[in-house]
Amino acid sequence: MGARIFVTQAPFSCGTLAPVAWYEGAFFYQVFPDRFFRAGPPGKPAPTGPFEPWEAPPTLRGFKGGTLFGVAEKIPYLVDLGVEALYLNPVFASTANHRYHTTDYLQVDPALGGNAALRHLLEVAHAHGIRVILDGVFNHTGRGFFAFQHLLENGPESPYREWYYVKGFPLNAYSPHPNYEAWWGNPELPKLKVETPAVREYLLGVAEHWIRFGADGWRLDVPNEIQDPEFWRAFRRRVKGANPEAYIVGEIWEEADFWLQGDMFDATMNYPLARAVLGFVGGEALDQELSGRTGLGRIEPLQALAFSHRLENLFSRYRPEVVRAQMNLLTSHDTPRLLTLLRGDADRARLALSLLFLLPGSPTVYYGEEVGLEGGHDPENRGGMIWEEGRWKKGIRESVKRLARLRKEHPELRTAPYTRIYAVDGHLAFTRGPYLVVVNATPFPFRQDFPLHGALPRGSQAVDLLSGAVCTPMGGRLCGPELPPFSVAVWVEV
Repeated sequence: MGARIFVTQAPFSCGTLAPVAWYEGAFFYQVFPDRFFRAGPPGKPAPTGPFEPWEAPPTLRGFKGGTLFGVAEKIPYLVDLGVEALYLNPVFASTANHRYHTTDYLQVDPALGGNAALRHLLEVAHAHGIRVILDGVFNHTGRGFFAFQHLLENGPESPYREWYYVKGFPLNAYSPHPNYEAWWGNPELPKLKVETPAVREYLLGVAEHWIRFGADGWRLDVPNEIQDPEFWRAFRRRVKGANPEAYIVGEIWEEADFWLQGDMFDATMNYPLARAVLGFVGGEALDQELSGRTGLGRIEPLQALAFSHRLENLFSRYRPEVVRAQMNLLTSHDTPRLLTLLRGDADRARLALSLLFLLPGSPTVYYGEEVGLEGGHDPENRGGMIWEEGRWKKGIRESVKRLARLRKEHPELRTAPYTRIYAVDGHLAFTRGPYLVVVNATPFPFRQDFPLHGALPRGSQAVDLLSGAVCTPMGGRLCGPELPPFSVAVWVEV
């Protein structure tokens, strides 16, 4: 299937510390392939359409025709934004537009361009220094998967009976009450029997296969529903054996100490951090009713000190390399859009995204958040990407781009630990190594005059790397200029 392609990007290091993994602090961008961009030839069998109009509201069953060739064509856009890694929602053959209903784990969906399209995307992305991780759905299959179809056709005589948890025959595959175990009782998603040796080896082989094909890691869908730690330990051995640099991140919505001991996952999707950031920045603008009907739950409003305490708890419960590797996100395909959660408040959205780039971990942006794409619950949150620049919220995009560049220019913003300096009301200051970050999460200007507690050297000038403002700390206080509403400053000694 072609030679393994490696990205020749040097690992970052911090002072005398050992080099850190490429994914520690990397800027990830999540792409829902059907909704990103249409381009390139289809795979075979080729879809004939018609596709759902790109600008039309997305539907549960509709396809918009985005492809992996389309993602590859937009790599220059991602490079300009500062993206360092792509997280792709599932790309394997499926009967669903989101492709969590897998029918063939060894073939890329022909509607996305087939295996050739993934090969092309990997080559283009790697040539631009961008890594690519895939979404692995190993708890369940779609009804169209070969083993389930065999069972459906042949009943108890099928030699694939032990691939699933069957409770009776004939299978009620198109009934609201399936007589087999399925994800949350959904008959479209029969649960795999991972303790069966053949199932186990098949899935581990799939994991290894795509890493050897050229993927740089896996995001794992609902891994907690495979309640078999030894499976995930074997998964890690197979993946890291194929590429020791591969990234393994699990979809765990809560604190995840059990999964992050170094024998299963490198990181998890950091929804606890998302809740904290949204609680601090969202204030009265946050749509609590909307968030309450999602996995985010009702989000508690937080003042600066409570917000910092949440962060400190998250950063202290894991080893430093795990903290740096956590996939720090605000939204995803499983939540409402950021701007919608914040009731259209672009200033708060800009600040929330900025914080992802200033905290330890890997900032992760769901496609379109940087241009203000809106949407509520699934499927509204999975609309077609906006490519008409006149419709972009350019202030949000420019902020993301600028913060991404700042992290590249100042590597300690990726690696240094978080230390709180000041936290009162909606105002927070913390250090990342030699950098002092000041956050104003209020609708009013904030005079940056507070005790430094040694955060900047005495008697030296400091410059804000974002505004260019210069100040001279006096009497152990910053004595800086006013910080506009919903803004950040990043101070460092001149």
